[in-house]
Amino acid sequence: MLSVLSYGRIVARAVLGGLSQTDGRDYSLITASCGFGKDFRKGILKKGMCYGDDACFIARHKSADVLGVADGVGGWRDYGVDPSQFSVTLMRTCERLVKEGRFTPSSPVGILTSSYYELLQNKVPLLGSSTACIVVLDGRSHRIHTCNLGDSGFLVVRGGEVVHRSDEQQHYFNTPFQLSIAPPGAEGAVLSDSPEVADSSSFDVQLGDIILTATDGLFDNMPDYMILQELKKLKNTSYDSIQQTARSIAEQAHELAYDPNYMSPFAQFACDNGLNVRGGKPDDITVLLSIVAEYTD
Repeated sequence: MLSVLSYGRIVARAVLGGLSQTDGRDYSLITASCGFGKDFRKGILKKGMCYGDDACFIARHKSADVLGVADGVGGWRDYGVDPSQFSVTLMRTCERLVKEGRFTPSSPVGILTSSYYELLQNKVPLLGSSTACIVVLDGRSHRIHTCNLGDSGFLVVRGGEVVHRSDEQQHYFNTPFQLSIAPPGAEGAVLSDSPEVADSSSFDVQLGDIILTATDGLFDNMPDYMILQELKKLKNTSYDSIQQTARSIAEQAHELAYDPNYMSPFAQFACDNGLNVRGGKPDDITVLLSIVAEYTD
């Protein structure tokens, strides 16, 4: 099931592919979402909900739009822990901090850090691990600020080409950087990274730029050229067009994930690491598809 969230009256006067910027105009994001849990059931994007062990949020405060995705580490299920609880709680906390205005648009890593340390101080024990990617559009400065920990990530597309992308962080093959909370006494036995080591970037955007934020279930199954082919179906900035394209991308990634004969990006990466692997990678998939548009209050 697909959901769209938008805030205020957004005037989508952009032409896909980018237009020159004009000083004084605030920008905003028109965002649609789609996803699938690995168990074949479609997710429902609501506050605190997720697609399988993935979670996400979309929020706005004043002139800033903030998006986030997180991928709960499935290995916790072997120890009787629901992996989605960590990713959902992390994203829900990020969303609340944004809506309360407790963040600086130029520092998405600050949102992630504050959320993670709030989870650490939670009176109710919460165990688990998760990757995370947060994207912030500062509508007044026309700049995007990002942080990415692990193998979720984002692409920025302009004129049919990828002009910005996140850098994946891996300790070694199929072991991404991750935030973790371990049982008491087992901290040293659980892989855990500091939110401060997340890869951060900042750059200008233009009206009509396309921002795709997703978990690794997308990027492990669809190379850039396939994603760009799907984005060509985005003919305008209407909500319906964004919805349909987000759905098309998520559905194709989901289908490829279960194709045993497909040489997926994940399989290619495995081969590069000396493993004889072929096929897609069954996984939860979360896609947030956004277009930069002019915002009027």
